[in-house]
Amino acid sequence: MSQAPTRADFDQYMVPNYAPQRAIPVRGEGSRLWDQEGREYIDFAGGIAVNGLGHCHPVLVEALTTQANKLWHLANVYTNEPALALARSLVERTFADKVYLCSSGGEANEAALKLARRWAHDHHGEHKHRIVSFSQSFHGRTFFTVSVGGQPKYSQGFGPVPGGIVHGQFNDLDSVRNLIDDDTCAVMVEPMQGEGGVIPADPAFLQGLRDLCDAFDALLIFDEVQTGAGRTGSLYAYQQYGVTPDILTSAKALGGGFPVGAMLTTDRVAPAMAIGTHGSTYGGNPLASAVALAAVGFIDTPEVLEGVKRRHDLFREHLETINRQHGVFKEIRGMGLLIGAEMAPEYEGRAKDILPLALEEGLMALIAGPNVLRMAPSLVIPEADIAEGMARLERAVARLVAGQ
Repeated sequence: MSQAPTRADFDQYMVPNYAPQRAIPVRGEGSRLWDQEGREYIDFAGGIAVNGLGHCHPVLVEALTTQANKLWHLANVYTNEPALALARSLVERTFADKVYLCSSGGEANEAALKLARRWAHDHHGEHKHRIVSFSQSFHGRTFFTVSVGGQPKYSQGFGPVPGGIVHGQFNDLDSVRNLIDDDTCAVMVEPMQGEGGVIPADPAFLQGLRDLCDAFDALLIFDEVQTGAGRTGSLYAYQQYGVTPDILTSAKALGGGFPVGAMLTTDRVAPAMAIGTHGSTYGGNPLASAVALAAVGFIDTPEVLEGVKRRHDLFREHLETINRQHGVFKEIRGMGLLIGAEMAPEYEGRAKDILPLALEEGLMALIAGPNVLRMAPSLVIPEADIAEGMARLERAVARLVAGQ
């Protein structure tokens, strides 16, 4: 029998663009994981907001295994029943009239940006190509999406970035007024910045973006890759804000761990993506579509969505208790089960130091930059797991404070 892979194998065989933790999980159930040594962890990371129903949820396992015994892949010269059912489900549950399926959030955002430019080109001409985004935003790792994202560190060293992209300040409508004009084809925004620090948008800011887009005949794109599929307590965050975009992107929890992405848009905009203008080899494949269909149907229920809001309150209460004990956080913020705890000034930049300590205590968590501890657990995480996970986090924070 071959030897089990080790963490050292990553350094030997993998391109070094990641720096994973030492533990290698091999099994998961619900909000708990076990590594190669059988050690148990509570999962507050959720695969970076991907595992919306935890690990190996029976509804998703059933959908995957049933479809796996029917049909895997056809390519887009044909369509398939799960893809059509998923598209219909998303249309019926949202503002959208049309859906484009792909394999990831980066692909969904790439498609949204290309669609916006193509729509503006077809309706106004080549001059209308400018895109407004925001500092500290994150929209993916393709060269186009990483350029639209407002974190230059991700595009540095790869040569000239695509032109026509400008960045305003998140939650600062005046900064957008100074950038938007008749040459603007789209404004792209996250209803809550995830990688940028778990910062919710002000309702007036999003409404202001909608009004500016209407005034300049530009398209409003909501990147809901991280906030969508129930993460904030509604199926999509735009529904809580009451501001409707022209294009919305979705991925992560949409497939509950199976790679899938979607771009949603209206009948006004969709015709610009005509035959041959874009594509995705695996987009809309039957496996991904079947799992996503099951995930959406399970998540978009009062029981799950109201449970997200109740769990948010529990997370906040536990974090505030930890902070009263140790004083490590400046602010606790977020929506639903995307929660950020910004470090206090005396612990500036040390959120990342909590992660290995938490792992040693049996807890998996995230950061959003070096100064924000981030949590994006299963939307249905048991309340007992929240309590136990927070006890483990408290021990990790106590160790951080003691070792300062």
